[in-house]
Amino acid sequence: MTPHLDVRRYAAFSDDPAGGNPAGVVLDAEHLTAAQMQQVAAEVGDSETAFVTGPIEGVAAIPIRYFAPEGEVAFCGHATIATAVAIGRLAGAGSYTLQSKVGPIEIAARFEGDRAVGTLRSPDVDCFPLAEELLAQLLASLGWSAHELDPNLPPAVGFGGNHHPVLVAGDIHRLATLSYDFDALQRLCRLHDWVTVHLVASTGRGSWWARDPFPWGGVVEDPATGAAAAAFAGYLRAHGRAVTGDMLVIHQGVEMGRPSRIEVELLDRAALISGAVVPIESDAATGR
Repeated sequence: MTPHLDVRRYAAFSDDPAGGNPAGVVLDAEHLTAAQMQQVAAEVGDSETAFVTGPIEGVAAIPIRYFAPEGEVAFCGHATIATAVAIGRLAGAGSYTLQSKVGPIEIAARFEGDRAVGTLRSPDVDCFPLAEELLAQLLASLGWSAHELDPNLPPAVGFGGNHHPVLVAGDIHRLATLSYDFDALQRLCRLHDWVTVHLVASTGRGSWWARDPFPWGGVVEDPATGAAAAAFAGYLRAHGRAVTGDMLVIHQGVEMGRPSRIEVELLDRAALISGAVVPIESDAATGR
């Protein structure tokens, strides 16, 4: 680990440090090179570590970068939620703006007694077709078959800062196990810039169950994926299943033993992503 580096670790989208998606947050990364940030992210080992690379004071947008263990990601939802709370603890509750590689990201932190909640406004959400040939490759790498998909919600690629293929299972039991060809899916995701694959099933009106393979970043599975949740909001709107003002809840990470709750509100062009954030270790901790 880089000497004297303050890496704060939080579980995003959970009130329990044993749940949610762990994220590293470095609030004083101005002096780090990209190679050093990559090394830190690999050593921390979380799905992503967020690096604040400029001052938090003042009215200017706060620059931020995100690194997975095996590469830089343009945008990361759960690490942004964690960063919102980390900045809120340092500079006070309220709203801030981050400057990321996908543009400005509005964030907010609020504190309800001992409970902390982070919120982000995603980049504009969208949805794109998934070619039949790519779908066949994706299904083969996952070990899924086309007849296991919901015929009323066709495969597509959602966007909410990153691209995420969306596969809706016809039966929630299809998500009970996740065993896939890591190398094949990693090659496919990197070739087409798919950050995670969003595997979902409906559990009722406005309620969804999700699992997200993340081989792009060298991670088998994400316990909670805020960027994919935003992309899924774009997917649902494109398929006539959600409109501005709709709220949905995504449950993720249960099979991993890290249950997560992601709250989503669809805006006119973007999505608000919210969730609880809890320290995994004290804010003063350095390293893992």
